Amino acid sequence: MLSESTQPTLTPKEAWEKLSAGNFRFVSEDTQHPNQDSARRQKLISGQEPFAVIFGCSDSRLAAEIIFDVGLGDMFVVRTAGHVLDPASLGSLEFAVDALNVPLIVILGHNSCGAITSAIQAKETGNMPKGFVRDLVEHITPSVHAAERKGITDVNGTVVEHVKQTTDRLVDLSSIIALAIEEGRTAVAGVAYHLHDGRAQLVSSLGLD
Repeated sequence: MLSESTQPTLTPKEAWEKLSAGNFRFVSEDTQHPNQDSARRQKLISGQEPFAVIFGCSDSRLAAEIIFDVGLGDMFVVRTAGHVLDPASLGSLEFAVDALNVPLIVILGHNSCGAITSAIQAKETGNMPKGFVRDLVEHITPSVHAAERKGITDVNGTVVEHVKQTTDRLVDLSSIIALAIEEGRTAVAGVAYHLHDGRAQLVSSLGLD
C-alpha cells in the first residue's frame, strides 16, 4: 500500500550517516539485519515512511537493502540497468520525494558495470547493441564523453563520472526534485559501490552539506 508520509524524522545528512553506518557494518561483517521480522511487517501495513530512496543499477550484485544493512520499509528502491533515467524512474523518484517526503536520494553505481562497458565498447567500435539495449547505451554515452574529456577511459572511472552525470541530470530534468533540494527537504548523494570489498563510496552530492 502506498500512502503519503508525515514529515521526515531524519535530515538528509542524518539519512546519509545512517546508510553509511549500515554499509560499514556490511563491510565489517557485523550486520544487524534490522526491521526484518513479523512485527515490522505488521507495522508497515498501514503505510510507509522510508528514510532514503535508492536509484541504482539493476545488477544482481547490488542489492541495496543488503549492502546498507537495512530492512523492510527503510528504503524506496528504483533500479534500471546503468541507473539510466527515464520517465518511469523519474516519476518514481518524484513520488518518493514529493509524496513520501524522503530526505535523501542515492544514485548508486558500481565498478565493472556491464552497461557502462557496453557504452564504452559501442563508442570505440561503432557497433551498437540490438533492441532496447541500444537505448540504454545511447543514454550512457554522454557520460562516456564527459569522462574522456577528463582523461578517463577505464570502466570504473567512467562509472564514477556516470554517477556524477546522473546526479546533475536528475536535478536538470525534475523541477520537483530541484525545488526539494533548494528548500532543504532532500539531498542527492552519488555513490560508487566497490564489488571487491562491499564499500559504498560517496563521489558527489547536492544539498548534503
